[in-house]
Amino acid sequence: MTEVPHGYESAPWQLLWRGLAVDQLQRTESTFALSNGHIGMRGTLEEAEPRGLPGTYLNGFYEEHPLPYAEAGYGYPEAGQTVVNVTDGKIIRLLVEDEPLDMRYGHATAHHRVLDFRSGTLRRETEWTSPTGRRVRVSSERLVSFTQRAVAAIRYEVEPLDDDVQLVAQSDLLANEPIEADTGDPRVAAALEAPLQSEYMKAEGYRAVLVHRTKRSGLRVAAAMDHELDTCDGLRTDIAVEEDLARLTVAVDVPKGRKLRLTKFLGYGWSAQRSIPALRAQVDAALAGALQTGWEGLLAEQREFLDHFWSTADVEIDGDPELQQALRFALFHVLQAGARGESRAIPGKGLTGPGYDGHAFWDSDSFVLQTLTYTLPDTARDALRWRHSTLDKAKARAHQLGLRGAAFPWRSINGDECSAYWPAGTAAFHVNADIADAVARYLAATHDRDFERQHGTELLVETARLWMSLGHHDPHGGFRIDGVTGPDEYSAVVDNNVYTNLMAQRNLQEAADSCERHPDLAAMLDVGTEEISAWREAARKMLVPYDELLEVHPQSERFTEHARWDFANTSSSDYPLLLHFPYFDLYRKQVVKQADLVLAMHLRGDAFSLEQKQRNFVYYEALTVRDSSLSAATQAVLAAECGHLDLAYDYLGEAALIDLHDLHHNVRNGLHMASLAGAWLALVAGFGGMRDHGGNLTFRPRLPSAVDRIAFRMCFLGSQLAVEIDQDKAGYRIVHGDPLDIRHYDTPVTVAEDTVTLPVPAFAPLPRPTQPPGREPARRKGGGHAPGPIWPGA
Repeated sequence: MTEVPHGYESAPWQLLWRGLAVDQLQRTESTFALSNGHIGMRGTLEEAEPRGLPGTYLNGFYEEHPLPYAEAGYGYPEAGQTVVNVTDGKIIRLLVEDEPLDMRYGHATAHHRVLDFRSGTLRRETEWTSPTGRRVRVSSERLVSFTQRAVAAIRYEVEPLDDDVQLVAQSDLLANEPIEADTGDPRVAAALEAPLQSEYMKAEGYRAVLVHRTKRSGLRVAAAMDHELDTCDGLRTDIAVEEDLARLTVAVDVPKGRKLRLTKFLGYGWSAQRSIPALRAQVDAALAGALQTGWEGLLAEQREFLDHFWSTADVEIDGDPELQQALRFALFHVLQAGARGESRAIPGKGLTGPGYDGHAFWDSDSFVLQTLTYTLPDTARDALRWRHSTLDKAKARAHQLGLRGAAFPWRSINGDECSAYWPAGTAAFHVNADIADAVARYLAATHDRDFERQHGTELLVETARLWMSLGHHDPHGGFRIDGVTGPDEYSAVVDNNVYTNLMAQRNLQEAADSCERHPDLAAMLDVGTEEISAWREAARKMLVPYDELLEVHPQSERFTEHARWDFANTSSSDYPLLLHFPYFDLYRKQVVKQADLVLAMHLRGDAFSLEQKQRNFVYYEALTVRDSSLSAATQAVLAAECGHLDLAYDYLGEAALIDLHDLHHNVRNGLHMASLAGAWLALVAGFGGMRDHGGNLTFRPRLPSAVDRIAFRMCFLGSQLAVEIDQDKAGYRIVHGDPLDIRHYDTPVTVAEDTVTLPVPAFAPLPRPTQPPGREPARRKGGGHAPGPIWPGA
């Protein structure tokens, strides 16, 4: 285990922070967060103080607030949605001979916390001396259950180290925790003051329940706690409850050599429709199941769940222990974001913090679901079911905009558009194609025909219908899509964005194919042969701009004719540009917030030649400032494909370490789920060269100079495939399941249980492209993280 300069110790299967840095708590509360996709708990200390930003979240639970406009316009969304910090059940305060254990007082002779990727728990151990000299050891372990969706649990132990000590523990349920507002940044959550109104409270024995309701959205939440106590004789307990607080107080004299052990079980549930008695019954049942399983049983279930996940999804990278840790950290948090979401969205921050108000964006479909499709496909399916559950809202939004089909929101919690800035929100119609792409990828990787019949075909049809009403055939024979915003939010309301057009093209083709596979469903959806023919014709004639003079694809029509941004005279303190310059100036210049045309070359790589990719990549490297956390992973994938392997390695490091190094200086608001998922893509699609065009699994592996070996596992068509890549060769084998047909470069291969080893062709390295001054990725030399620029981006 080695020390790294960013506070964490490097280890392959865990994240450890030794000592207490109060000014860094807001970082570690995000990185040490636990979640199962339904419940999310930030990594605050059990004693609740000191703290950075407390948070307990339930997926889909939000409060509404009005969206103010200086000038209203037709079709502007009227209400925003913000994730709510619900009732906090993590709190266990401790008094040692009447002195509160507070890490800011007394003296901690030892303190560390460990997030364990294999046990799925957050462990803590502290040796603390009170101001009057009483010494105790506090140990805790916390989990949010992957197997029992509504359950979290904490084991809390206190041991006197010198003499007999009177200990008092206070185990709380606390609603409406006060939180300091952080304003002035559009990426930060709206401030909600006391969003929960009490509806019911009860406490008896060791159990308590609180039920609250939001004031505007009308959502109801129940939180309950129960306890098991193991300690000395003479135990005294008391339980009390009020509107926003339930508290179990435990007092006992503990001699040296003995312990106070408190195990706290928590149950959470919410609903927009169910009654108070129904929610009480739900959390009571959750607690009954947790108590029946017991603490050791919950630990065993957690370990078994993660053993299965890692057997399918693990990655290895030799010679770079920091990056090895970061990649497993990334996968663990991507798993936590969606594992038990079950027909809920996967927010941009997961359930690790309130950033972006807890909204889900298109990057969940394009980055997170891409990774989950190949590692935990059932979770990808459930997230797509959420999209389908909001289809009526998307169709109503399209109707409001005068369009056919569905217009899915750019940012939302419940399926309603929540972006008050229409050029980046409403105009970003590419989200439709991103959802369709995720559907098509999931179907190709699983052949899940039940999902296709129940959800997939309808999603493909209604998204395809939008393009036919949004686009049109021009007099020159092309199919145009004008007035849209692509992934790059520094170019808004443009004509023929290449990413949008190519993704819409695939959307139209996939919708036609699905309807022809299921003609009965097509008939139910009122899709006839004429509509299918129109989709195919629009796809065939889709306009894809190309600059013949520069021999590159403009990001959108005439983009390459715009003046270039004055990068040389832009100070490093002026990034991200969106916080320091007017949008109108960004929109009329060649400057790229996040990979747009480059992302098209990944997801629609079948539409470009290798030579086009290489020229395009170099051109857009010089324009891309990465004010978005979505950019580095995509740039890594294309840098690897285009032959810039060491640059790809630098970008992989940036994507994987974005939160551990707090590169964008906003990890306090939660982790960057798409970048973490993108780190897996950078390794697998970048250095593994994995592509899935047309449902065909292909690999073109190649490693950077700093790495001797990488290995990864993935799912495809129900089989588990293991891939191991060295500098000069690659091996493929089936770990579990039926043989798979793949391609290694241009060689078709059938992979079975015995490893198939094939040579990796030699490749002459290309000159390293240049980036805007000061926006180069930090260099990773020999696996070390060299000093480099830090990006205060989105």
